[in-house]
Amino acid sequence: MSALTIDIRPAEPADAAAIADVHRASWQHAYQGMLPYRTLRAMLERRDVSWWRRAIRGSTSILVLDVAGTLAGYATLGLNRSRSLPQEGEIYELYLLPEYQGIGLGKRLFGETRRLLASLGCEGTVVWCLEDNDQAIGFYTARGGLDVAEGTENFDGRSVRKLAFVWP
Repeated sequence: MSALTIDIRPAEPADAAAIADVHRASWQHAYQGMLPYRTLRAMLERRDVSWWRRAIRGSTSILVLDVAGTLAGYATLGLNRSRSLPQEGEIYELYLLPEYQGIGLGKRLFGETRRLLASLGCEGTVVWCLEDNDQAIGFYTARGGLDVAEGTENFDGRSVRKLAFVWP
């Protein structure tokens, strides 16, 4: 019998292709039908392997979720970009391959992002998600997030509402 290994670690340049694959699959799963087709396609094409390689070398922290040698998810995090909210840390993205969702791995990745932000001295965390993304809303609500603010994002001239969930 072999043990299943689950590792959450900082992304390395060699992870760029796998992160690009997770990004494409998870965004198609989450946003198809929610965002205009052209917009989603352009966003997916823009985030290719070279984009992720540059992001990994940049100032944003990126964590990856490795399940038995398969990169199953990633999270990007850093300082809060919204001046209207007092939380100092922000999780910009947290995505898992669809087949790894719903089994507790997202919860583990979320916990590690919060721990990393706290270790960097950030007090409080904010996460934004689209108002129509019921799966994300359920996930963040189940983690104790409080829906405290809303905003809009424009995609190809279409205004989409988003919500901010916070943790003190």
